[in-house]
Amino acid sequence: MTDIILILPVIFSIILFLMKSRTLNNLLVILYSVIFLLAAIFLYFNPNSSGSVFNNYFKVDSLNILFLLILAVVFAGVALYNHSFVKSLNLVVSQHKKYSIGIILFIFSMTGAILSNHLGLSWVFIEATTLASAYLIYLPNTKQSLEAVWKYVFICSIGISLAFVGIILLLIASEQVNSLFFDELYINAGKIIPFWLKLSFIFILTGFGTKVGLAPVHSWLPDAHSEAPSPVSALLSATLLNSAFLVLLRYYKLMDLSGLSGFANTLLTIMGIMSISITAIFVFNSNNYKRMLAYSSIENMGIAAIGITLGPVGIYAAMLQLFAHSLIKSSFFLTAGNILTLFETKKINKISGLLKKDRLTGWLWIACFVGISGLPPSPLFLSKFLLLKELFSNNQIVFASVFLLLLLIILFGIGRSVITMTFSEAEEANRQTESGYLYKFMYIPQAVFLTGAAIVGIYTPSFIYNLLNNAVIGCQ
Repeated sequence: MTDIILILPVIFSIILFLMKSRTLNNLLVILYSVIFLLAAIFLYFNPNSSGSVFNNYFKVDSLNILFLLILAVVFAGVALYNHSFVKSLNLVVSQHKKYSIGIILFIFSMTGAILSNHLGLSWVFIEATTLASAYLIYLPNTKQSLEAVWKYVFICSIGISLAFVGIILLLIASEQVNSLFFDELYINAGKIIPFWLKLSFIFILTGFGTKVGLAPVHSWLPDAHSEAPSPVSALLSATLLNSAFLVLLRYYKLMDLSGLSGFANTLLTIMGIMSISITAIFVFNSNNYKRMLAYSSIENMGIAAIGITLGPVGIYAAMLQLFAHSLIKSSFFLTAGNILTLFETKKINKISGLLKKDRLTGWLWIACFVGISGLPPSPLFLSKFLLLKELFSNNQIVFASVFLLLLLIILFGIGRSVITMTFSEAEEANRQTESGYLYKFMYIPQAVFLTGAAIVGIYTPSFIYNLLNNAVIGCQ
């Protein structure tokens, strides 16, 4: 089954490259998303049937199945939304073709990174995500999008180069093992030289942390997320960051098995709290609502990084954080696409009376804010509560207090913008401006994602709990 979701996008991309049809472009993107979702569900129920012609390089386990399902669900919703949204982009046929190929190859590269059982191969696919998504970010063809894509390619390439240095250092540390397969590294963790492994982790964390968007190597993220078309922004935030985070999780397990978890925890905690602090500072200064959401992604990845340092309960909270963030933030970015279609601006101070302009978009915008802020019934309330509980249980009272204060600052900063955009009286210019047309499929994915997140927040279904709990076990 893994063969299908790895080979099919290559076949579809070749077909799209040879053909020139808007209908075919949309059809194959949606078809691939449906096949991908069905394949991911099948692999969840039949993990032992994931045998591949690629031997041991790709496999499904208790950890990566969570990330694969998140990617499948988010991609299905984004593909449905994109079918209508792309009409507002006014692309010529050649641009539409490149855009569709870019999305398919972007999903393919993230899938490879998630399923990879080999550190070197994970590195290759994470680098491939940069190449596959660069055109998607540049698509608006503006000065800002050009600057964003150059920053994205440049910074992420430096990051992935540092990760490559980390891999070389790991090979030096594990000379007796002579393998980059995660399974073999775990079995022989005791044979790895601690000094070189510590040095390797610094480079790995910096390199892959760049792609995760952890501070201080996050600077590409606000520009790329804010300039990309909204469906692409949703994929960048809800799935790309997860894919790179998964590689860090696998390496963290190696550090833990080698008895170096304390060293790894210190670095992850520093980058985690820096990420939350950066968001707390810049969320107030941003007048671009998509940029504001991008900083929120940095915050959430920082929270997840802190979570994995706090033992089994913290890791469970981190998994729940990633799961809920993916559903809610993708909804937020897709709804931002609706707002951009309606107002044709990303400036917060130029948007008012959203509820009067389009009531459904307004309420979706509010629901997304409630979800991402961690207010009940959002699952993020539970994940943050569990993290705070663990911090207080470990007598990290000062750290927990700072953590809570930063979360409140971020909540206030985002809430102020959302409330102003939604409930303020519509300005005369907004009332007279002709609205862009919103198709029904530009509401459905967000409604489904937010409803699913609310259900998990109120009562976590057993299969979701088992999925998250198995991921925790896979991290240890």
